[in-house]
Order: sequence, then C-alpha cells, then structure tokens
Amino acid sequence: MSKTPVAAIQMVSTHDKDENLRQAEQLLQQAAGQGAVIAVLPENFAVLDTANMPVHGRQEIVPEGPIRQFLAEQARKLSMWIVGGSLPVAARPDGEALTERVRASCIVIDDQGREVARYDKIHLFDAQVEDSQGQYRESDTFEPGDRLVTVETPAGRLGLAICYDLRFPELFRQLREQEVDWITLPSAFTWQTGDAHWHPLLRARAIENQVWMVAPGQGGQNSPRRRTFGHTMIVDPWGRVLDELPEGPGVIMAQLDSAWQQQVRQRMPVWEHRRL
Repeated sequence: MSKTPVAAIQMVSTHDKDENLRQAEQLLQQAAGQGAVIAVLPENFAVLDTANMPVHGRQEIVPEGPIRQFLAEQARKLSMWIVGGSLPVAARPDGEALTERVRASCIVIDDQGREVARYDKIHLFDAQVEDSQGQYRESDTFEPGDRLVTVETPAGRLGLAICYDLRFPELFRQLREQEVDWITLPSAFTWQTGDAHWHPLLRARAIENQVWMVAPGQGGQNSPRRRTFGHTMIVDPWGRVLDELPEGPGVIMAQLDSAWQQQVRQRMPVWEHRRL
C-alpha cells in the first residue's frame, strides 16, 4: 500500500488495570472504526503503577498473560495491527526470568493476533524534575533492553522506541540504517519535560531520518502526583505535525504515504550526504 491509515491513541491511565483496559478497548474500537490498519498505544497503557510493576510483570512472562492476551484478542476482533505501547514483562526475550526488576516491553501484534515483535526499552528515565513527584528512577524497577528491533508491517518497516529513547539520536540513526520507514514512540512524558522538549525532539528525529514519527502519549492527571504531557502526535518525514491531541483520551489519524516519503528522500538525499 502506498498510503496506510495509522492511528495513535492517547490515554490517561491510572493504577486501575481493568479500567485502563476498558479505556484502551474503546479507543482501539474507535481507531478501527475510523479505518486504521495499525493502531499504536501509549507507554504504560495498561499499568501505570510503579510499585506493582513486578507483580504485573510476572503475569506477562508468557503470551497468555492478561495484557498480552488482551492485545491479541483486540487485534483479532478488529482485524487491525496493534503496537502495544509498553507493558511490564518479568523476563528477557530469551525467556530468562527476572526476579527483582521487569522489562518495559513494546509488543507488536498482527491482525491475526500473533506477536510478531518485542522491543525492550533501552534508555531508562532517571532524572530530577520540578514537579510534585520530584525524582524519577526507572532503573529501580526496570532492567534496560539491549537491542534494536524492527518489523515489517502494512505501513512499511517499523522501528520501535519508547519515551526516553527520544533523547538519544544515535538510536534513531541506527534504526534508519536498518531501513525503517516509520518509528513509533509510545510515551508518558512528564508535563514539565514534555512542555520543554517534546515537540522539537520529535520533529528533529523525523527530519534527521526522513521517517514518520508516530508518538502516542499519556495525557492528563494520572494520579495526584503525576501529570503527563500528552500532545500525542504524528509527524511526517518533512517534520510537519499532521495531527495532534493536546490532552485527554482520544485517537488521532494520519495516512503514511510511502510514495511521497520516497520523493522526499530522493529530492534531499541526506543519507547519502553523510560524512561522519
């Protein structure tokens, strides 16, 4: 397909997994109803509860885990590919169990409900932020991933990244070296960091690598101490924001036009112009 309709889903997830999954189901149905071939969920779409990530992660070691089963069932029912944001998995991709921490895993499901890719977040958010939470230490809960992942989809070759990965341009250059056409970035940016850096970083990664950036986020007051930035966006390879949702749950859509992308790359062949 030259043009593929893709949806990015924004949520305001809480500690209530059942309610989060109900919200995700409604939004996935909305995306399918709007003609999406692929829908992308935000980071921590099903579980936004740091203290209990290991408990949930142990349930997701196998594909029969409740969140992974939810994704497979929705993909089959809606005949739609789903990029599953991120969810905790207490095992490495080779099956080795983790006892103290979990991986933040983005699992891609095809329209038959089959798991076709898994990416584990490489860069972990250990930072001080001027908000009511003050300090974030993802490395206390999560073990970092150690490999890049790409997968063939109806919209072309997809590269996978998650949230804090956005600040590390070398990751995106390596994905482009693997000939990706588009990159997904499920996120839960804090309001303060998102307000300062979300737009320029997303647009820069799209422009530098001449890829589509599909970046669904958490967008609202997730808990008394945590407000996420939202501004779910789809950015084209020229750096234009095609659609954006500032706050609250919802769905945005865009057509990923592979023929136009090739024209952009041919007319300004920056990849061939590299000298370093």
